[in-house]
Amino acid sequence: MECVKLTQYSHGAGCGCKIAPKVLKEILDQVPTSHLDPKLLVGNGTLDDAAVYEIDDDNVIISTTDFFMPIVDDPEDFGAIASVNAISDIYAMGGKPLMALAILCWPTKQLDTSVAAKVMNGARKACKEAGITIAGGHSIDGPEPIFGLAVTGIAKKNMIKKNASGQVGCNLYLSKPLGVGILSTAQKKGLLDEEDRLKARNSMITLNKIGAELGTLEGVTAMTDVTGFGLLGHLKELCEGSGMSSEISMSKVPLIDGLQKYIDLKTFPGGTHRNFDSYGDKISPLTEEQKSVLCDPQTSGGLLVAVRPDQEEQFFEVAKRYGWDPICFGQTIPTSEYVVHVKE
Repeated sequence: MECVKLTQYSHGAGCGCKIAPKVLKEILDQVPTSHLDPKLLVGNGTLDDAAVYEIDDDNVIISTTDFFMPIVDDPEDFGAIASVNAISDIYAMGGKPLMALAILCWPTKQLDTSVAAKVMNGARKACKEAGITIAGGHSIDGPEPIFGLAVTGIAKKNMIKKNASGQVGCNLYLSKPLGVGILSTAQKKGLLDEEDRLKARNSMITLNKIGAELGTLEGVTAMTDVTGFGLLGHLKELCEGSGMSSEISMSKVPLIDGLQKYIDLKTFPGGTHRNFDSYGDKISPLTEEQKSVLCDPQTSGGLLVAVRPDQEEQFFEVAKRYGWDPICFGQTIPTSEYVVHVKE
């Protein structure tokens, strides 16, 4: 079983499997809202990363789920990446994870159960690093391997970071470089160098733990993680939720070292085009290269953070403790012609 390549058993990969934003909206628009619970502080309304439910005057529960098909061939790495990606939704709301439930779909006639065990082992290691336990879950026999988690977290009510809580005049930062989707597609095509494979893998298995601490900072007005909709898709959601626009400088957007080689090879996932088709009309005109990077579906991507300039000192102190050297790549601005303006 050492030679098993998980990506051969799935039609998609990682967060690139996501239903396109436009299609998802069409689905949700046909589902009427049933019971509006006054204690549900965050639901579908602002397209946030997780649901938030008030349990008393000071504390909230955060609940999320995320799962997908293999983005890498190694089973343990797949389990770890899927877990880190799911837990990230808790961190993106400024919360602390409490526990997880596993979600497993496995083609038992095509893939040995020992491979599924390796996926679970990778998940347990990632959860241990996050300080939580996989307390149970659910499994089914299906045509493609799928794995993920449902995660529960907690936070102080007044510290939740929402898409709708952003303010005009904030600086924008991204905690992980872009390019995972491009590199993953290069891997499926047999074009990815081992050094670059490790760069993508190491990025995807890195927890966004810093989010729990950023949630305590008043200067951080909004936060989300960048995943399947690409940087532009998630920035658009943050801006629309907060009733504003943004400007970003392409030259300052963090990219994985060596990405240009694969841009030149045009190893772009199908999700890139689906993403642009869903929200491209709300973005200023892009070059093809800008589109390929800014709409690239990220799996287990970094945190997109909006910070007030007059309160950045604490933000930089926290970032330094986590080994992150933040570079401002844009600002939030009053509502204008486009939701996101992209400059060179």
